[in-house]
Amino acid sequence: MSALKQLSTVVFDCADPAALAAFYQKTTGWEITHSDQDFASLGGGTPVQLAFVRVDGYEAPSWPEGLKYMHLDFTVADLDAAAGALLDLGASRPDFQPGEGQWIVLTDPEGPPFCLTAAPTGD
Repeated sequence: MSALKQLSTVVFDCADPAALAAFYQKTTGWEITHSDQDFASLGGGTPVQLAFVRVDGYEAPSWPEGLKYMHLDFTVADLDAAAGALLDLGASRPDFQPGEGQWIVLTDPEGPPFCLTAAPTGD
């Protein structure tokens, strides 16, 4: 077996690929490269893209208890401003927030959590 060379795509199972791709497009500013009722994808000029595939009977993970699969972390300049903008786009902010203010946990419109972390500042 040859070694893996590069991660190309992070694929999310979901109920509505087009809607979830639209949410992440607004979140990242990346371009929607494909979108239909069963599959959608985003690219941002980087080697890794995000994709969303429709799964019949999809059940969202829950936070903080229950099923969890994985989550994305996004670095932002201002935690509170970014969280507010994402809430306006349809994200939710669960009551449980670990990390003592070092990051903010949000959930996307279909329920999977993602985190916002502050970009390092120069001294």
